[in-house]
Parts: sequence; C-alpha cells; structure tokens
Amino acid sequence: MDPGFVRAEEEAEADKSEEQCMVIPQVSSSVKMRRCGYCMVKQPMRAKHCQLCQHCVRRFDHHCPWIENCVGEKNHPLFVVYLSVQLVVLLWGGHIAWSGLYFKQSWEWLRHNIFLLISFLLIVIFTIVVLLLLISHLYLISCNTTTWEFMSYHRISYLRHSELENPFDQGVIRNLWRFFCSCHLTAWEKIYFHRNNEPV
Repeated sequence: MDPGFVRAEEEAEADKSEEQCMVIPQVSSSVKMRRCGYCMVKQPMRAKHCQLCQHCVRRFDHHCPWIENCVGEKNHPLFVVYLSVQLVVLLWGGHIAWSGLYFKQSWEWLRHNIFLLISFLLIVIFTIVVLLLLISHLYLISCNTTTWEFMSYHRISYLRHSELENPFDQGVIRNLWRFFCSCHLTAWEKIYFHRNNEPV
C-alpha cells in the first residue's frame, strides 16, 4: 500500500493553498526546505527519499524488507497492527509447540522430537525479535518520532537546528491519538514552527 509517497502534483496544490492562506510560517534560514535530488519533488518536513522504492515518503520511518515496502505516514499504524498480529500468532505457535513436547532423557526421544524442538526454539527467537520491534515502535510513536529521525538525529537539519529536543512531541496521549486516530496527513511544518516559537 501507499506509505505516503510525495507526488509532484501535490506541490502545485500546496503552492496555491499557501498563496491563498499563509498557514505555514516562513522557514527560518537555519532550516532549509529542500527539493529531493532524486525525484525532484519538494519534500515536506519529515519526508525522506527511499532508494529502494524510488519515491519520497511522508514521515518516513524505514524501509521494511519483510513487507517489501516503506513504512510511512499512511501505513505506519497498519505496520504496528501487523507486528501485533505477528506476535499473537508466534505466541500461539509457541504454545502449540510447547504442548507437543514431552521431555524424556533419551536419544530415541530426541530423534523423534528434534524438529519440534528446533521449531520451538525458532519461534522463541522470532517472538523475542517481534516483541522488541513492537516495543521500540510503540515507544517511538509515544514520543512522536520515527526510526529514521531517532537513528539520524544529528544529520537531519530541522532536528539539529530545533530549540527543542523533539519539536513534534505533544505529549504521549496526543501523540498516540494523532498516530492511531488521525485520518488525514499532517502539516508537520505547522507543529514544528509553533513548538519552536513557544516561550521556554
């Protein structure tokens, strides 16, 4: 599914609406809004070009090899649901595998149960990986940051030049509400400039 690809036709619409009502404050000289060097579209704040998808993605989180797609503003909530369902299925599979094991100390038992034992160990490893992924994503969502922003904080101009540690953080409840319940794309520039202009 579309993770929130930035389209060239959106740029013309954004320019028209910006002329009609100046909603987004002028960008300060320290934070440069840029044009993508690959697909030549004007990138909104928090967008990044994905080399594998060959598109700029809004609120880019990461490119997931398991779903062969980017995780961005439009599909990130569904990615969290995907991880949750995957965790439930792995726990269920682990329970089934464990219930089939009857431990005896003999080579005959090991020979008959080796595949079930290996399956159980693999399920345990995958369960730990998926659980850690889900916990890390929920933590980042509660802070309103992305994996890309978390890993590359020092290289991203709008985070480096911000007076706040995380200019998009609006508190855990509002962050979770915006992430899971918002049906429209967010103008991150408005939140960024509003938060940075707040008195400290």
